[in-house]
Amino acid sequence: MTSGVKFTTGAILIAGAIGYLAYSGAASSWQYYLSVDEAVRESASLIGKQVRVSGRISPGSLAIVDDRREATFELHGERHALHATCHCLLPDNLAANIDVVVEGTLQANGINGHKVITRCASKYQPKQTSNTPIESPGKRI
Repeated sequence: MTSGVKFTTGAILIAGAIGYLAYSGAASSWQYYLSVDEAVRESASLIGKQVRVSGRISPGSLAIVDDRREATFELHGERHALHATCHCLLPDNLAANIDVVVEGTLQANGINGHKVITRCASKYQPKQTSNTPIESPGKRI
């Protein structure tokens, strides 16, 4: 075998190994997050796995420790609720009745979170248009 063939074979093997590792790493994170209802429905196969769960914090369920490094609350979806215990730095705007994504490990008693991200619904809504005409800065008569 010539050195060119050896080099090409080695390069193909290395590229294949890198491609396989990239694919297997990305395959687990293709879905950005699950809804509360999806997480509860699929909980049997997700227990002990890292997940991201999106839901709304139920009013009256939020309890934050004074140093803002721990919180417990109920996430609710359309039909189900999921208890969340989060041990991390919490966002300043964390409050009841807002949408959040909790990243952590799904347990039998809820999700043990290590990251909380608040979602700003107004950021993704289209701007309201008014029926009031806008004056142009041209001549006035």
